[in-house]
Amino acid sequence: MSLNRIQVFAPASVANVGPGYDTFGFAIEHLGDVISLTKRSDSKLNILKSAGADLPTDPAKNVATVAIQSLLDSLDSQQGFDVHIKKLFKPGSGLGSSASSASGAVYAANKLLGEPYTDEQLLEFALDGEELASGMIHADNVAPSLLGGFQAVRSYEPLELFRIPTPEELRVLIIFPDVEVKTSEAKGLVPKELSVKEAREQWGNVGALIHAMHTADYKLMSHAITDRIAEPVRRQLIPHYGKVKQYAMDHGAVGFNISGSGPSMFALFKSAETAKSCMTEIEKVYQKADLPVMLNLSRINPNGCQVI
Repeated sequence: MSLNRIQVFAPASVANVGPGYDTFGFAIEHLGDVISLTKRSDSKLNILKSAGADLPTDPAKNVATVAIQSLLDSLDSQQGFDVHIKKLFKPGSGLGSSASSASGAVYAANKLLGEPYTDEQLLEFALDGEELASGMIHADNVAPSLLGGFQAVRSYEPLELFRIPTPEELRVLIIFPDVEVKTSEAKGLVPKELSVKEAREQWGNVGALIHAMHTADYKLMSHAITDRIAEPVRRQLIPHYGKVKQYAMDHGAVGFNISGSGPSMFALFKSAETAKSCMTEIEKVYQKADLPVMLNLSRINPNGCQVI
């Protein structure tokens, strides 16, 4: 029995995770996109009015339909779809908004087309959508949104990924102050060259973070989530970054850094209880500054896109 309509949840994600610039990313819970696809009797990709954000309705300018079209082209298919996107988090938050849309869209389309591709093979098409949004191919948000868990990109040419196991008790606190950080501006701040000393430290932290996740070595984890590339220049774009980071690290966090391009930040904790004890004080920081802040506590989501 063939499906004519499907609804998919595509999780939001944290990219870079400290030292893994364009290389590390993990999925989170609760935040993401709900993508609804319905088969049409023609070849048109029709974007219905979105919920939760004002998104492009031109199929050539929406990451979801660009990703779907890439999938259809690979199959030489003329199948059309009505596409509805419900955003459960704000675009431009540094949580992989375009990746959620692209991943959820190709996952849903693949299901309605009888699953001609594996989830891993869908990455190629989701990346075409992500390229529209960012101007370049990077899989650190797309891979965890599509496949779940903590994903690492070993190579882009050819694309090769591996999954990093994470401690079951580890919790992620997302802190999103409601300010705009343009990805283009954030990327423009990143240095084009590193000294040997900086590169050596970055490589060491990458290896240490992978080992710490495997072994639940939280002391090592707290040292490894250090970034010599993006954090030093991007933190200036995020209000009260230093104060919030210091408070979290002083009160039980085992890692803290910028999520993607920001302004969202993430803090890792050994338990939900420890994280909850920090949330009220972090909220007070932004209340005093009269700045809205969204807090989200979750696991590292082991699941990628799922039918709901």
